[in-house]
Amino acid sequence: MIDVLNPAPHRLPDQLRPNLRLVFVGTAASTRSAELGHYYAHPGNRFWRAIHEAGITPRRYQPGEFAELLALGIGFTDLSKSGAGMDHQIAAASIDVPGFRAKIEKYRPRTIAFTSKKAASLFYGRPSRGIALGRQQRDGSGPEIFVLPSPSGAASGHWTIAPWRELAKWIAA
Repeated sequence: MIDVLNPAPHRLPDQLRPNLRLVFVGTAASTRSAELGHYYAHPGNRFWRAIHEAGITPRRYQPGEFAELLALGIGFTDLSKSGAGMDHQIAAASIDVPGFRAKIEKYRPRTIAFTSKKAASLFYGRPSRGIALGRQQRDGSGPEIFVLPSPSGAASGHWTIAPWRELAKWIAA
């Protein structure tokens, strides 16, 4: 629903706190997630199944339970907090990489995981075709960075759970 005084539709709030073991980072909320106020809420999205099957969570959570993952040391954010839709629908002006970097500096998670090559390409400022899936080479003292294949049903042709399992092994160590 659009508020007449504030024309931007509801977006997902960050789920962050200091020293999380893992923060999942998307490009922006999907239209469905923005409507419901839950991360990865579209029924065709593999996110919740993937984090359980990979061993990141002890059970399969539902989108409405996303806040419960803070107790497991897992948080959520997006590079665009005002956009919603598929990656190609997100206005470039709504992508806030400096704001995201400030959040990482403030909260200092151990690991961040981009849930698409598109999100990682925006963060790194280079085309997604040059970004490999999995753990990235470290470039300083910041958190470990993983790039995961998008769990969106729209990205089915590029799906593999292997990088999600690599992430699970890393955060369990």
